[in-house]
Amino acid sequence: MPRFCANLTMLFNELPFMERFAAAAKAGFKGVEYLFPYEYDKAALADALKANGLVQVLHNLPAGNWAAGERGIACHPQRAAEFREGVERAIDYATALGCKQVNCLAGIRPPHVDPNDARETFIRNLQYAAPKFAEAGIRLLIEPINTRDIPGFFLNYTQQAADIIKAVGSGNLYIQYDIYHAQIMEGDLARTIEAHLPLIPHMQLADNPGRHEPGSGEINYPFLFAHLDRIGYSGWIGCEYKPAAGTEAGLGWVKPWLAGA
Repeated sequence: MPRFCANLTMLFNELPFMERFAAAAKAGFKGVEYLFPYEYDKAALADALKANGLVQVLHNLPAGNWAAGERGIACHPQRAAEFREGVERAIDYATALGCKQVNCLAGIRPPHVDPNDARETFIRNLQYAAPKFAEAGIRLLIEPINTRDIPGFFLNYTQQAADIIKAVGSGNLYIQYDIYHAQIMEGDLARTIEAHLPLIPHMQLADNPGRHEPGSGEINYPFLFAHLDRIGYSGWIGCEYKPAAGTEAGLGWVKPWLAGA
C-alpha cells in the first residue's frame, strides 16, 4: 500500500510553517518532506517532528539563492566550493532530523556554460557528495524536473538521471521520481517506473495540468497506485501539489490511504 507524506512547502501553507507539522499529523500523515530546513533551528524542527509522531522523509540540499530564482547549483562550474559547504550543512540537518534521504537539485544551466561542462560538473559534485552522505547513513537523490515550470533546468529525464548515476559510479545515488514532472517530459509512467525501480526510493506526485490534487487532471492515479503495489515499490510518495481550494478541502483523495496506514 502506498505511503504518503505531506510536503509542507506546498500543503498546509495556510498556516505558519512550524504549525504545519501538527496539521499534517492531525490529517493522518505519518511523514513529512519540504524544500529546505535551513532557515529554522534544528532542535525546533526535531521537536515538532517528535511531538507529532512524524518522520522526516526528505529535504533538499541548499540550492543557491532560491528567492532570486536559482534552483540548485550542482551543475554550476564556478560554485563547487559552495556546493561542498552545502553538503556539510545538509548532512548536519538531516542527521539532527533523522532524515534518511536528501535530494540534490541539479540547477538551471547558466547560459554561458556548455552542456557537457555542466554535466561533468554535476558528476564531479555528485562523486564528492554521494560518499559523504553514505558515511552519514543518508541516501543521496537527484530529481528530473520539467522545463515548462523551470526553463533551462539541467536534469529532465529518467534515463538521463540513470546515465548520470552510472557515470558517478556510486552505490549511494538514486532517483527522486516526480510523477508530475515525468508526465510532462516523457509520459509512459508505469513502464518507466518499473524499468528503473531499483534506482527509485522516493517519489512525488501532483496531477497535470495545474499541479493540483490527484484526480484533478489526466494522470490515472488509481491505476498507478495499484501498479506500484504490483511491482513492489516500498518507498514514500511525497504529496507535492498545489491544493486547488485549500489543503483540507483537497485531501479527500488520500484519506482512505491514510486511514489504512
